[in-house]
Amino acid sequence: MLSSNQNLLMLFNRKTISEGELNSLNGMLLSADNPEQFCTAHELVNRNRITSSKEKIVKESRRLLLRPFRFLINKN
Repeated sequence: MLSSNQNLLMLFNRKTISEGELNSLNGMLLSADNPEQFCTAHELVNRNRITSSKEKIVKESRRLLLRPFRFLINKN
């Protein structure tokens, strides 16, 4: 879930994009896509308990498949 190997498709109304615009977009994405922001936007449900603990959320989200009765809930 917290993989740095992600693809993003962006569509523009013009044929070219400048190097400055590309660097600006890259900076915005790097600041928004980090474990701190991920943990702020999610909660972990473990059967009957809900936690916002950063360590528990990161540990569970690093698994390929979540363990049984564990759910990541987006707060947005």
